[in-house]
Amino acid sequence: MPAFLKRSIARLPSPTIKSQWLIVVLTLYFGFVLNLSYWRFIAVHLEIDGGWMALLAVWLVVVNGVLFGWSFCLAVIKPIAKWLIIPFLLISSVTNYLMWNLGVFINPDMIRNVFQTNVHEATGFITPSGCLWFFVSGIMPAVLLARTRIQYQPFTRELLSRLLYIGVGLILVAGFAAISYKEYRAFAREHSEKRQLVNTLNYVSSITRYILESWEARRPFVWLDRNPTRLAPHPGGHPTVLIFILGETARAANFSLQGYERNTNPRLSKEDIVYFKNMTSCGTDTGVSLPCIFSNRDRQDFNVNDAKVTQNLLDLLATSGHAILWQENDGHCNDVCNRVPTEDMVTTGNPKYCHDWYCYDAVFLDGLEDKLRAIRQDTLIVLHTMGSHESYYQRYPEEFKKFTPTCDTADIMYCPREAVVNTYDNTILYTDYIVSSAINIAKKFPNFEIGVMYVSDHGESLGEHNVYFHALPYTIAPAEQTHVPFLLWMSETMKRDGRIDYDCLRGKTDQAFSHDNIFHSLLGLLKVQSSLYQPEKDIFRTCRMKGAE
Repeated sequence: MPAFLKRSIARLPSPTIKSQWLIVVLTLYFGFVLNLSYWRFIAVHLEIDGGWMALLAVWLVVVNGVLFGWSFCLAVIKPIAKWLIIPFLLISSVTNYLMWNLGVFINPDMIRNVFQTNVHEATGFITPSGCLWFFVSGIMPAVLLARTRIQYQPFTRELLSRLLYIGVGLILVAGFAAISYKEYRAFAREHSEKRQLVNTLNYVSSITRYILESWEARRPFVWLDRNPTRLAPHPGGHPTVLIFILGETARAANFSLQGYERNTNPRLSKEDIVYFKNMTSCGTDTGVSLPCIFSNRDRQDFNVNDAKVTQNLLDLLATSGHAILWQENDGHCNDVCNRVPTEDMVTTGNPKYCHDWYCYDAVFLDGLEDKLRAIRQDTLIVLHTMGSHESYYQRYPEEFKKFTPTCDTADIMYCPREAVVNTYDNTILYTDYIVSSAINIAKKFPNFEIGVMYVSDHGESLGEHNVYFHALPYTIAPAEQTHVPFLLWMSETMKRDGRIDYDCLRGKTDQAFSHDNIFHSLLGLLKVQSSLYQPEKDIFRTCRMKGAE
C-alpha cells in the first residue's frame, strides 16, 4: 500500500462500538443494504392480498435478520472478527452491484463463468458506476470497520448475551413459522430461485458446490463409443466438409431472418439458406451451452462436470477418421476441444483484425480458403466466434456501425436502451457478414460435399424487465436468453451426394428444435454410424431421400 494512503487511513477517526451493537449494525447492513436485489424480488413477486400474506412479508424480514444475526454472533470474535467480516463485506458489495444493476442470479453456473473468465474479459465489467458503488458500499464500510475499536464484555456475559440473541431469534422464527409457514412453502416452491439472490449465502454455497463438483470431475475419461464408422465411401471421392460456426450471445429476436423489423441480415437473406425459427439453447451461458451442444445428453440430463471427462462429438468424429480443427476467438472452448487440434486466433496476432486481447471475427476468414484447399479427407472446422459478447461496441469494426446512436461503454445500464439495442444490432449485422462470407468462400469448392452451419450458444437480455446480459437460471430465463438463431447452407454437391431434399428442410423451419438435436443431426449429416446416434433427434433424417442411409 502506498505510504500516503497508509498515512491518510491512519488519520481517520477510530470510533468505538460494543460487540452487541456491532452485531446489530452488521445484521442490518448485510441483511438489507447488501441484499437490495433480494428485497426487490420479494416486493415484485410477493402479492400481499390479505393478512396472512402480510404476516409472511414480516416473517421474511424477521428470518433474514435472525439468520444474519446468528452468523455475526459466531463471526464477531475478538481475534478474527475484522479479518473474517471485511472480505465478505467487499465481495458482497460486488455481488450486490451485479444483482441490482444487471439482474443476475448467483449460482454455481455463474461461479463457473467467473472462474473461466480471462482477465481481459473481466476488466470489461469494471465501469465508473461499478467502481463508485464498490467504493461507497464496500471499501468505505470496510475501512470504517478496520478503524473501529470493538468493545467486548467478559467472556461469560458475552456468551450469555449471544445465547439470548439466538434464543429470541428462535422464538421469533418459530412463532411466525407456526402462523405463516404454509404461505411461505407455497411462495418458496413457486419462486425457488429467490435463494440465489440472498447475498452472501448465494456465493458461499455456489463456490462450495463448484469446488466440490470440480473435484468430483477429477476421474477417468469415459469413452462411450470406441468404434464409430463412416457409413459409406464418398460418391466420386468428394470429401465431406462442414464449417460449423458457433455464435456467441446472439438472440433470435434480433435476426431479420426471424422477422425482426430491422434488416440485420442483409447478406444472409440473399443466400440459399435454411433458417430454423424455433431453436432453443441448452443453457443461458457459454459454460453450459457449449459443452452441451457437443454432448449426447439432453439438456435435462446434462452435467458440465461429467462432460469434461466424457467423449463428445468432436472425439467421436475424430475416432471415425474425420479431421477436426477448432479455431477459438472467444477465450476458451470450455474443455470441448481439449483432445483435438486447436488454434487460438488471438495468439496469431493478425494485425488486420486483432487488437490487444481480442480479435474481430473476420480473423477466421483470413486463411479459411487456404485451409479448405488443403483438405484431403472428411473435415469439421469449428469457428468459435466472439459474436455479440459484451462489450458490444468492441465486437465490430467502424464500417459496421450502421445503427446509431450507440452505447460505446461497458456500463450499458446507464445508456439509453435504444443505444444499447443499436450497438447489439451492429454485432448481429457483423455476424451476418461473417457467416455469409464463410458461405461465399465455401462456394469456391464445388468439388467438396461442403456446408456451413451456424447456431448461437445462448441469447441475451437487453434491458427487458431491467435484466441485462444472460446467465439467468434456465427455469426463469426469458426467451431472449434461450431462443437462438440456427441456419444451414449446403452446396449442391452436399445436397446431391448427401441426398438431402432442401425443400423438405424448408418445410421444417417452423418446427421446434433445440441444442439437443445438434449432436445427432451432425452425425447424420457427416455420415457417421455410432451407437450413440438417435435418429429421432436428427433434424435432417426425414429429409434424406431413399438410399441416403
